[in-house]
Amino acid sequence: MMTGKRLIISALVLALVQIGFLSWIIAGRAAILRNGKEVLLKIEPVDPRDLLRGDYIVLGYEISRIPVKMIANIPADKFSSDDTSIVVRLKKGADGYWTPTTAWFGKAPTRAAADEADISGHVAEGWDLRGEGMTIAPDYGIERFYLPEGEGMAIQNDMRVRPFGIRLALSGDGTAQIKALVDGDKTLFEEPLY
Repeated sequence: MMTGKRLIISALVLALVQIGFLSWIIAGRAAILRNGKEVLLKIEPVDPRDLLRGDYIVLGYEISRIPVKMIANIPADKFSSDDTSIVVRLKKGADGYWTPTTAWFGKAPTRAAADEADISGHVAEGWDLRGEGMTIAPDYGIERFYLPEGEGMAIQNDMRVRPFGIRLALSGDGTAQIKALVDGDKTLFEEPLY
């Protein structure tokens, strides 16, 4: 009889821990969307559909390919990238879009100025760091945006003829969350906080 009661209590405790963990993840995302520094990046579509999850666009940005010469802290004897983090410093341009100015493996040595923002990403092992004109492709976790069913192809086609952007929210540590898909000054889709 006591074993059944312990089992029920253990199951309830486990359920509360799981609910707490999921709530923590959702609240963290919402905090970035609500309080993060907002930046706007130009985008290019890559693919319009995921059979299991519906329409989406795979997004490419100017920060999707970082020139190796832009990375400020590569040791002279380093020939290829490690499986590591990267910070890319962005600056707002006259057109309203933010572009990369410099990058560092690991952490930035200084805080971003008021007119700058840092975005954190991940670099896989094996990128060539030696050659002139070489680039690396960081993953920022913002490379895919899901759309309502039936919207993906139309938006992808429109992106080929005029500029679209993604409005991001960046936390203090550079973690990015997509806030909205924009077409010029018009917000097409905005992510809910929860």
